[in-house]
Amino acid sequence: MDLHSKYPALADLKKRAKKRLPKFVWEYLDSATGEERTKHRNRSQLDAIQLMPSILHGDISPSLKTTLLGHDYALPFGVAPVGMSGLMWPNAEQLLAQAATKANIPYCLSTVATQTPEDVVPHLSGNGWFQLYPPRDEEIRKDILKRVGDAGYTTLVLTVDVPVASRRERQVRSGLTTPPKLTPRLLAQVAMRPAWAMGMAQRGMPRMKLIDEYAGNITGLSSTAHAGYLLRTSPDWDYVHWLRAHWPHKLVVKGVMRSEDAAPLEAAGVDAIWISNHAGRQFDAAPATIDVLPQIRAACTLPLIVDSGIETGLDILRAIALGADFAFMGSGFHHALGALGKRGPTHLVEILSKDLEANMGQLGAVRLADVAENLL
Repeated sequence: MDLHSKYPALADLKKRAKKRLPKFVWEYLDSATGEERTKHRNRSQLDAIQLMPSILHGDISPSLKTTLLGHDYALPFGVAPVGMSGLMWPNAEQLLAQAATKANIPYCLSTVATQTPEDVVPHLSGNGWFQLYPPRDEEIRKDILKRVGDAGYTTLVLTVDVPVASRRERQVRSGLTTPPKLTPRLLAQVAMRPAWAMGMAQRGMPRMKLIDEYAGNITGLSSTAHAGYLLRTSPDWDYVHWLRAHWPHKLVVKGVMRSEDAAPLEAAGVDAIWISNHAGRQFDAAPATIDVLPQIRAACTLPLIVDSGIETGLDILRAIALGADFAFMGSGFHHALGALGKRGPTHLVEILSKDLEANMGQLGAVRLADVAENLL
């Protein structure tokens, strides 16, 4: 089967994933918080960015290669961290790591993944990043950093935009708790999705293995919170300085939305800034990331990464035109897994690559750096 003729866009993968995933899994993956205004704002504001096509350039062969934090990547995007990836599809973290390695793009593993850094690293080849939800206890913090560093992850990503658990009303209505408990209501949903059910039957219901090693069996949390909330703190500037002093490799701060935070982060020795509103999953009055990107670009010289709302190669070009160096996508790769299993992430990489090339051709852009010239 020619996947490109049947699933030419991420939208097609999303439709198929919705049919193959239990409802409570779909709601976890697809939902935001509140009335989901921020989620929709991310999309509408990306759509509002226009680029002027350019003619009479003859035959061109666009280059999609880029360098970020000293690493040469084949493409200007990576796989963002998503908590409980293994709930979306069995063995998700390893499958995503394998696809990222094959494509030579970065894969960022979440602290609250269903596999440990040591589980995943054999499937990476220098492309591994690790996202840190900040542990409060210094000894736990040191131990996680040592494990991640010893395993060979090249970049640490500190998430700073989750000071408390968000409400995520759609997720609550679905009946999902963390860790997941298969109630009769959820079991009825599972019975309707045999491919997902068979995979989970072979591996068992997912848990946050890294967190469990430190937290043990913790109960009594809200449905949208998890054991990680009892271990972690809401970081401050001292926390960033501590990490910079104790992590010898590249350090990225994720969840930045204010331009006034950029210069202090640069002064603190951070290696890159990740602009994110958590895809609208934390705060429903946040601006779109694409709207704050130009101000943050003007406020520092650091590499800028952006996520939230990115769905196409054209979206990636829009972000680059406004000053981003790189984009990450999280839910899209999990939609791809839900749609096609192991084949999904590689197919999505191909979709995005072909879209990048087609749109760069319309812009007459040979290099990614040329795209900004076409910004209206």
